[in-house]
Amino acid sequence: MKVIEYFYAAHSAFAYLGSARFMAIAAASGRKIAHRPVDLRRVVAEGGAVPFRGRSRAHGAYFFGREIERWSEERGAPWIGRIPTHHANDITLPNGMLIAGLTLGLDIDGLAHALLEAHWQRDADLADQSALAEIGRSAGVDPAPLLDLALSPQVQAIYQANTEEAIQRSVFGSPTYFVDGDMFYGQDRLEMIERTLRTPYAGTWPRS
Repeated sequence: MKVIEYFYAAHSAFAYLGSARFMAIAAASGRKIAHRPVDLRRVVAEGGAVPFRGRSRAHGAYFFGREIERWSEERGAPWIGRIPTHHANDITLPNGMLIAGLTLGLDIDGLAHALLEAHWQRDADLADQSALAEIGRSAGVDPAPLLDLALSPQVQAIYQANTEEAIQRSVFGSPTYFVDGDMFYGQDRLEMIERTLRTPYAGTWPRS
């Protein structure tokens, strides 16, 4: 089965806003989602962008305020109306939990959506094991083996490899999708992805 590659982080605002729509598009196209959770803070820094904490108040108010508000309405994805309380916490554990699910052969579409939704709708702390366990159970997943493996050398090696791959492939934010090698940055490109799945891009990317 062909795939859509999905580079994102478990706490990403715009991954959350596009999550349900993206999964519906993938299902309708008959494509599997190839999840690539990454260390988003490193990806952003390596991509040359100003780290989130170093951006101006005006930038934060617009991109992480008004834009989220607009897209929340557009996508029918409710949010808490502000940056989650624990948004700056380390994201290694929830990203590792997702990768652990993959290593165990699970379909993690539902878990990935549940993590994003819990963070942006219910202010869940994704660095807290008990919160992650509750989210996992709500998504129909036994969280114990995933949390046991999340910080293991095997899973962390995959996490770092995902991050390195993202940097090498010019990913600079979350979510980023690849359809047959063609990159789409941002959930606001989902309709373009849908069109590309109907009429594949005839060129090559990146161009030399």
